[in-house]
Amino acid sequence: TGQGIFQETKGAALLESLRSSVASLEEKLAQDPRWDGLRRLTIEVSQKTPLLPQFSDVPWTFTRHVLLLLLSLKQSMVLLAAAPSPPQTPVSAPPLSPDTLSVAQEKTVRAALQFAVTLGLCPFLLPGVGLPLDRRTEFGAVIREVVSPGCLVNTMSKLYATCTGLLEVAQHPLLGSLVLTRHLGDLLAGLCQLGFCPGRRKREGGLTEEEQRSCREALGGLLDRVYQPLVVRELLILQGGSRQGCHSPGRESGHALAPAPSWLRRLCGQLLSERLLRPGGVQAVVRGILEGAGAGAMGGSSAEAAAADWQKCDAVARILSSCPQQSLSLEDYCQQVCPQVLQLFLFRDQLVARQFQRVATTAVLSMAREHPEQAQRHLLRPLLEPLQRCLEAEEMPLEDLPPRTVLVKEEELGSCVENVFKVYVVGNEPSNLLLNSLQGVLGVVFSLWCFTKQNVSFLRTPCQEILLWFLEKSERQEALSVLEGLAQMRRSSVRLPPLLCQFQVGSEGGVMAAVKADLSPDKDEDEALYQKVSSEQWRLEQLVGLLSHCQSSGLAGDFFLRCLKPVLHMSLWERNRREKTQSDALSRFKKSQNFYWVASLAVIQQMTLSSCFASLFVQVVEFVAATLQRASASLSGGSGATSVEDQTLSMAMGLVAAVMGGAVQLKSADFAALKRLVPLLEEVSHLHPEPVIQELAADLRITICTHGAFSAGTVSSAAQTTLGKRCAEAEAHTNREPSEKPESDIAASRLLPPPKATENRSASPKDTPCSAVDFQELLLSAYDPDIPTRAATLRTLSRLIKQRDPEALKTQETLLKVFTENLEHEDSFVYLSAIQGMALLSDAFPDRVLPCLLAQYGSPQPGAPKAATVETRMKVGEALMRVTRRLGDMVFLHREDLIHAFLRGAKDPEAALRASSLSNLGELCQILRFQLGLVVHEVTSCLTSIVKTDREVEVRRAAVHVVVLLLRGLSEEALEVLRDVVLDLYRLLKSVVRHEEDGATVLHAQLALEELDGIMRRLLFPPQALEKKIQVLP
Repeated sequence: TGQGIFQETKGAALLESLRSSVASLEEKLAQDPRWDGLRRLTIEVSQKTPLLPQFSDVPWTFTRHVLLLLLSLKQSMVLLAAAPSPPQTPVSAPPLSPDTLSVAQEKTVRAALQFAVTLGLCPFLLPGVGLPLDRRTEFGAVIREVVSPGCLVNTMSKLYATCTGLLEVAQHPLLGSLVLTRHLGDLLAGLCQLGFCPGRRKREGGLTEEEQRSCREALGGLLDRVYQPLVVRELLILQGGSRQGCHSPGRESGHALAPAPSWLRRLCGQLLSERLLRPGGVQAVVRGILEGAGAGAMGGSSAEAAAADWQKCDAVARILSSCPQQSLSLEDYCQQVCPQVLQLFLFRDQLVARQFQRVATTAVLSMAREHPEQAQRHLLRPLLEPLQRCLEAEEMPLEDLPPRTVLVKEEELGSCVENVFKVYVVGNEPSNLLLNSLQGVLGVVFSLWCFTKQNVSFLRTPCQEILLWFLEKSERQEALSVLEGLAQMRRSSVRLPPLLCQFQVGSEGGVMAAVKADLSPDKDEDEALYQKVSSEQWRLEQLVGLLSHCQSSGLAGDFFLRCLKPVLHMSLWERNRREKTQSDALSRFKKSQNFYWVASLAVIQQMTLSSCFASLFVQVVEFVAATLQRASASLSGGSGATSVEDQTLSMAMGLVAAVMGGAVQLKSADFAALKRLVPLLEEVSHLHPEPVIQELAADLRITICTHGAFSAGTVSSAAQTTLGKRCAEAEAHTNREPSEKPESDIAASRLLPPPKATENRSASPKDTPCSAVDFQELLLSAYDPDIPTRAATLRTLSRLIKQRDPEALKTQETLLKVFTENLEHEDSFVYLSAIQGMALLSDAFPDRVLPCLLAQYGSPQPGAPKAATVETRMKVGEALMRVTRRLGDMVFLHREDLIHAFLRGAKDPEAALRASSLSNLGELCQILRFQLGLVVHEVTSCLTSIVKTDREVEVRRAAVHVVVLLLRGLSEEALEVLRDVVLDLYRLLKSVVRHEEDGATVLHAQLALEELDGIMRRLLFPPQALEKKIQVLP
């Protein structure tokens, strides 16, 4: 073919060039007196190195001369370095080493090395050993033509001579770096073939046993000398891919690589296993595989791409979790490798930390699946050891633990929590081994989380996620048992840290564990009991906050039912206590424990009312019935009710009042279940000595019998108390779900007690603080069907927020709900008042208002109970912009969330919302100015895409208008802030002017170009100021 003829022509030209070069060199060495020194040096080197045989073919003759010259250069550099250096003056700079090469000289040496490897090493490698020359460059195919079959005689001798010469050259530090950085893979391939290939004997053209042994020793020394990740990468390349991949039907046969021989694959596998089992071998293997993806010291911008290459990280983890055949046993392999795997978590370098941690996490999970016993002993136990140390402090004698002794350092505890979060939560492979290992230290994690709730620490979120992950992934009964252990309601496998172990705030924002300062046993008994009960109550409140995140799974409701059973039996002990004598301390402790149980149930009920009460309705009714029945029995017996019975009875009747007050939408079957409480309530109303309880029981009986048609004031007051606690305590920890029924009366019934009258109310401005009763009436009027009344109420609430009214600030969650639901109103007077109220509320609570608005502004999630309309989302966008204007420079804290929300809105299917999002984006960029940062690239890309691809004129018009706002807002600072994208914006505007058909869009583009032109003119031709400067010389 034509290409073959062209290759032959180039090969002939190259061969002739080699021949002429050899002849010219030999002629100068023989005749030119200036080359006498080089001639003597080459003769001396050739005598010392008899391993360079002479053959008649031109390529080898050229290669031999190149190797002799390189060896001569090495000898000269050694002599120069050994020569004494001239004396230096104190002020002179330190001289370079005498054997230093210039840039041009180094380039010449690189070319010589390339010729030596290309002509003297690569052509003599067997098929499948190393990368073929013709697959590297076009020049390689020419070399293949030049080195004809006639030149392949004595291949092993030529390959041995070349490898030996290059190894000799590489002994020099400077020349060795040039050889090994470019030609390490070819040199390894040649040594592997010479030392391990089952080839011919010496008499058949092969090597002697002594020569093969020397090649093996040279290979081992070279592998130990070079940077280990580079060795791993070259061995992987030399080992080649799978044999199936070489014969896949989708590949063309002309481009398929020859598979590596089986002996080479086994050899590379053995060498890789040796690299892995060395000290630091795990890090070398990980770096060797991942650095090719850009994760090394020269990772640069491609490091992020390497971090996203999860498949490569998972492949490395599978290699680490597989025991090689060279290892003595699985136990021995785990002892060597597992500590190195855990060290991968400790890297802080941003270029490699993400990849290393991903590899370590996957390796731990793989070991847990395949070798659970070894993983428990060598991975999970050391991983959890700092947390376990907090529990083991109780078992140590006190004389070994002086006060303030640090049990776990801040850095150690922080790293442990973060690593547990990565392995368990991020890895997210719940197994019995992982769950059981984590359960042993769950009490420490919970105590640490409770401590971080009192302080500012970065460990709060990881601890919370660990606890939630365990409760979600474990079996329901196991999760309930753990919750009981955390609440200390009964004995459980979960152990809390002992009293002598105390968490303290660290200097770096973390937490450290230390021995408590005061360990004296002479402490007042009552004071100790008070501190114990107080700490348990605080821990219980945090447990309720944790359970508020588990309401969708029903775990909170099941735990509520689990707490109901012991409460029914508490009054028995309370009654028997009167008849038995006990020590005062034990009596006080039991009494406090009973109150603790009742308080636990009371706190949990507030949270349970919000979500899972409907599914537990029958069980709760049974609990109320049993409580009423026990109270009736106690009262009819004449012994009187105990304190525990009084608290339990009040709580049970409060539950019934909340149900009848609108906390749950009741059905006919629910009223049938409530009918069994009527006779019990009647007995309590006649027998209980307290008039308040009597009245409430009688009113509840009437309300149940009338199915809620009549509701007395006592029922409303009890319901208001229960529901008010829920709104103030529990709902602040939960994410409110969208309401399924937007009607004003139903919405008001969820927030407020039932009104006593239905007349319209309107609030008048007052300068004095609003009372609780007046404020409740204002909230009720916010759902008034009369539009002027509702709007006036919303403006009055806004005024109270602006004046920092205490009653308004206490009910921020309620006000946020009122303003949010009024955004859906169709009258502009109402929803604009709601928007104004949200903007004022954000002044006081920006961290609460902005996330709520951003969640409503986003796209509706699939399966959501109710999706916000486009109009409502646009109103939310207006509220966001008003909040942004009021925040001013402080909006930088929420920059990422706002910009991403508007960018997502710019891709919404509705054209009106896209245009609105772009308008909001332009105003936000105008406010941010210098704080815009690197997000400007995303904004520019979005605007360019919309202008070029969007079919709606209004959307394109809004996109161009964003550029106008951006340039106007930045003014002279535009070139500094937009320096990376100003050229793209200019080209976009010119394209709009030339090709856009809409006149308004073209006008916006022209205005933007005029703004840009004015900026450039002011920059290039600044106004001349006539001023005189007077300087006072010292």
